[in-house]
Amino acid sequence: MNPVMIVTDSSAYLPPDLVATHPIRVIPLTLNWDGQTYRDGVDIQATEFYNRLSTSSTLPSTSQIPPGDFENIIKELLVVDYDVLLLPISSGISGSYQSAASVVNNFPADRVVLLDTKLVSMALSFQVLAAARAAAAGANLTECRQVAQKAYSQIGVYFTVDTLKYLAAGGRINSAKRLLGAALNIKPILEIRDGKIELVSSVISRRKAIESMLRLVEEGIAERSPVRISVFHAQARETAEELIGIAQARFSPIECILSEVSPVVGSHTGPGTLAIAYQVGV
Repeated sequence: MNPVMIVTDSSAYLPPDLVATHPIRVIPLTLNWDGQTYRDGVDIQATEFYNRLSTSSTLPSTSQIPPGDFENIIKELLVVDYDVLLLPISSGISGSYQSAASVVNNFPADRVVLLDTKLVSMALSFQVLAAARAAAAGANLTECRQVAQKAYSQIGVYFTVDTLKYLAAGGRINSAKRLLGAALNIKPILEIRDGKIELVSSVISRRKAIESMLRLVEEGIAERSPVRISVFHAQARETAEELIGIAQARFSPIECILSEVSPVVGSHTGPGTLAIAYQVGV
């Protein structure tokens, strides 16, 4: 039986120590800005990106992972006798899944498997980590795929943004345009639902947004255990640290991860984005 390598992309923005200690490989997405191309998390890091975005008169665009990048890493891993489980960003958010789908049929179906994760950011990371932990424990490719599929039903994620202009400009959520005409300080609560960004509700302050997200997470957990929590942010570390402290006290998680929103994802949500993801039952 071959060992299994989990391949994801930089939208997950897994902390480097977790990537280094698990059978995980990360392919960077691409950011295009003022005539320059940057590999997400390689050529440009989160802090640098958000500092520039907050003062820039231009907005970056993003590009899906080209098929050749998936093909190259699959070939590289097969040569050293790994089976490969591909877990890219949701097909409802990026075309990277379609890029992967265009090449997987070039490889043996019992060696390479692709799943539409329907997730992004640290919610995707939870799914990736679940599969990677199974792989590290000796699970085969079929078993790792089953773990990833089961993990999807155990994960939830909610987030709020400081301004709706990035979501509206990127066309990632139709309701963003509708909300732009509302009060200037409105804070939407959004979730990843069936692989797409959807509006849950809106409130009139950052504090109420945090309270609403915690309530939604509590409802999602529904007294199940164990619980894993991640808080991730875009240039909002102080608030993120406060949120993760509240979540630790409230939900007693066995794992707590503080991370950032990757530049590619942040180009569609903007500075000030604050999010919380949970996983239960594993």
